[in-house]
Amino acid sequence: MTLAPETTDLKVQVQLGADWLTVCELPRLLPGRGVAALLPNGEQVALFRDRAGQLYAIDNRDPFSGAAVLSRGLTGTHQGRPFVASPLLKQRFDLESGQCLDDESVRVATYEVRTS
Repeated sequence: MTLAPETTDLKVQVQLGADWLTVCELPRLLPGRGVAALLPNGEQVALFRDRAGQLYAIDNRDPFSGAAVLSRGLTGTHQGRPFVASPLLKQRFDLESGQCLDDESVRVATYEVRTS
């Protein structure tokens, strides 16, 4: 069986203050894989899409190493909550809250995300 590539004009946007910034096209987000986008202030956001189509956006910087790598992490679920594991030191971050599941004193920023 051959699967047709997703065709849509939908754009993924993250909220920055009162404004929404378009960061990529929806088909760029493959379920289970992350994409990094550069923000106007020079920071990066890591975007994820799960198999149900839910979108998540968190800071791409791993707070333990300082490297901008969370978009390259492995995704999964823990107790029904979606997370990404850093590819460097393997700490897991909740994609909804940004809370580190392995060290409760650490959290990454999260962003509201939508399609338009």
